Parts: sequence; structure tokens; C-alpha cells
Amino acid sequence: MESTSVSRTVQRIQASMAPFLEVVLNPANARMRAPEACDFLAGNPQDPIVPGYVEALQRWSVPRRRDWFAYGMPDATATAAAAESLTRRLALPFGPGDIVLARGASGALGLALRAVVDPGDEVIFVSPPWFFYEAMILSAGGEPVRVRVDEETFDLDLAAIEAAVTPRTRAIVVNTPCNPTGKIYPDETLAALARVLSDASERVGHVIHLISDEAYSPVIFDGHRFATPAAHYPHSLLCHTYSKQLLAPGQRLGWLAMAPSMPDKNTMRLALMTCAISSAIGAPDSIMQYALPEIDALSIDIGRLQRRRDRMVDALREMGYELHVPEATFYLLPRSPVPDSRAFAARLAQRDVFILPGTAVEMPAHFRISLTATDDMIDRALPVFAGVREEILIAGS
Repeated sequence: MESTSVSRTVQRIQASMAPFLEVVLNPANARMRAPEACDFLAGNPQDPIVPGYVEALQRWSVPRRRDWFAYGMPDATATAAAAESLTRRLALPFGPGDIVLARGASGALGLALRAVVDPGDEVIFVSPPWFFYEAMILSAGGEPVRVRVDEETFDLDLAAIEAAVTPRTRAIVVNTPCNPTGKIYPDETLAALARVLSDASERVGHVIHLISDEAYSPVIFDGHRFATPAAHYPHSLLCHTYSKQLLAPGQRLGWLAMAPSMPDKNTMRLALMTCAISSAIGAPDSIMQYALPEIDALSIDIGRLQRRRDRMVDALREMGYELHVPEATFYLLPRSPVPDSRAFAARLAQRDVFILPGTAVEMPAHFRISLTATDDMIDRALPVFAGVREEILIAGS
């Protein structure tokens, strides 16, 4: 008899997370804390926090009334500020009632999945994905269905999405701008996707919801325009967070927004709040809610991040690496000089340069670099990237 019984669902979740856990639990990562280490592995803060952020949290941590930290409904000032912010960003008429506060975009995604997915329902997700889409779909009782992007353009493969729809399909998860590719899905692609989903919903006899993970929408380069599927598809649920624009991922603050054109929003809002309570995915802590209007006005220096992107793209290309120029997000996605990016990552780690092997994002021949590393880390790492690639070429010649 087994000493410990773990559910089959948890075993499937563990299997889906294994490529990511293999990276983050690697004993070599202990050296990332060393002063000489160059951390390009995750989108973690390496520079000082955005000015004004700590002060806002301190200011709103001081109680202003007796029930400051009591049980209560989501803060009305916070939901109004979130709706105003989203209206300004997306040019769509969001109201406070369209907003459900959440613990970051991942909390919003969890709420959306639990609200629309029944056990055995299929949920399409786009690959290469954020690490945990498959795991979160499984956690909600759904069956994950993977669809690859167009390998040449990194745009959505609409024909593949249409072919993946079955009578069991209940939702699709789309990530724009995409981590790890940095692709902003064009407005015309999202309009075409809306037509695909509308036709498919008619065909299967029920609504297919579109869950749009828009966590990186504030991190846009080169004056590109961000488009949201909510402009075209009324059954859209949008996941937003302040983790990226503030580069403070440990402080969870965000929201799930219903498309302004969504039918019967009251029913959906009640479902989302029910899921928040019953699944312990509650609203952000009180202080985060009170501080939201101030936090919304803050941002990391996107221009500085873009300059880092340009510097690294130019330098890596000059060394002979193949990579495209991302339109958004924190990341570069070069092709590995060896087929298995884990072996390449191990070589770099021996020289205190840490990157994410593409195996963690279903792109084993690539590797991901986070632009949140400091300029000093870039100075020290670029010669290592050049040297390791040269060693590989010499060894293979």
C-alpha cells in the first residue's frame, strides 16, 4: 500500500510543471545570489524599485478608520480607478462593475477558469506558453489543448485554433503581448479570431470564452499599439496586473475585466466573486486595494528597457546568434547554438550567467533572456555569451 496518496490531477499538474521546476530547482541556481552573478533567468527586479511605490504602500498601511483591515467588499475607489485606467489604455468604455479585483494576472486567470470551466471541458491554450497555463487549466478541472503559434511570424495560427475546437471546448487562453515571444497580436488577427470563436460557438451550441492574459500590455516598445480581443469579442475576460509595469511581482495586485459588450455581466460578476471566495483566490490585500489609484500612475522606465533590448539584440546578432526583435515584454528569445538549450544554459551557468532554457516554454532550441538584468550584468555577460558560442563552434568544427 502507498504511504502517501496523491490525486491523479495533481500528478498531471506536476508533470506539466516539470520543465519549469527542473530549471528553478537546479542546484546551480544557488550561485545566482553571488555578487558576480548575472541573472537573466526570470523577470525579477534587479534595479531599485520604482520611485513612489514604497511610499504609497506605507501611506495606505496607516488605518484611517476602525474597519480599515476588516472583512469587506472590494474597495470601490480601487475598482473605479482600474476601470478608468483600462478605458484610457484600451479606448473601450469600462465601468467599475466590469472589474473584479484579483491577486495579479495569475489570480485573475484562476478566477476566469473556475467561473467558466466544468470538469472535462477543453481549454485551448497557445504555445509557446507562460509556464503555468496547462497546470492552471488542470487545476480548474479542464482538459488542456495545445495549439502552436505560426512558427515564422509568432502570430496566432487561426486555422489551427479553429481545427482544435470540439463540442467540449469551453474557453481559449491567449497571451498578448506574448511571453516569451514578445509578439503583440495584431488587431486584425484578433478580429479574425473573434469570427472564428463566434462561428465555433454557434456550431457547438454554447459560448466559447476568450481569456486574454494582458499582463505585459504596459511594456510596449517602439510606439507599437496594443490591441485587445475585447474590442471584437463580447465573451472576453481580460487579465491585468501591476507586477510588470512596476516590476514588483511579489506584491500581487491586478484585476479581471469583463468586456464592456459582454451579455449578462451581472451573472458573470457573481460567478467570479463566488469563485474568489470558494477557491480561496480572494481579492488583493486591503493595503494593495487602497493604494491602487496611486500605483496605477507609476511605471518602470520603458525607454531604458527598450535601450537594453536594442543593445543586447545588436550585440548578440553581431556574435552570430539568431533572434527577432520583440515588440513588447521583458524578454529576448535567441536560438541556442546547440539543439538542447539546457546544455547551453549549463555552460553559461558555469560562468555565472543564468538564462532560461527554452524547454521551460516549449521551445527547446531557444533560450530566454530577461531584460530586467542590470546594465552592469549585461556588461559582464556579453563576453560570456560570445565566448561560450565560440567554444561550441570550435568543438563542433
